Amino acid sequence: MALESVNPEELEPPETYSHVVIATGTRMVFVSGQVAEDRSGNLIGSGDMAVQARQVFANIGHALAAAGARPDQVTKLTIFVAGYRREHLAQIEEGRVALFGDHKPADTLVGVAALSRPEYLLEVDAVAVVDEPS
Repeated sequence: MALESVNPEELEPPETYSHVVIATGTRMVFVSGQVAEDRSGNLIGSGDMAVQARQVFANIGHALAAAGARPDQVTKLTIFVAGYRREHLAQIEEGRVALFGDHKPADTLVGVAALSRPEYLLEVDAVAVVDEPS
């Protein structure tokens, strides 16, 4: 599996993501939206965006591993933020970097009025491209 990140000269270079990711591989992995719950369904970090972001991205990592994928194979994220404010970016990025390090998949951040439960502040889904195991 190979990923190529492209940031066209005509677009402002992003700090935390890539404008374009070109993926070649044989299998796609789609991870449903993950929220800040532990394995028992308990909310982690009530009212705390930073704590919820760490849990959400940890859950993305667990889901990827279950599918035989790694964080560096993620090509696209969609990030939904309830009641989005600009100061949320740094808190979300902290959780993101904990999982992805320097890897910068393409992403879309969408501010929404609410998620499926009012205590959820963040939900993230992911797409990865991997090669079939040999």
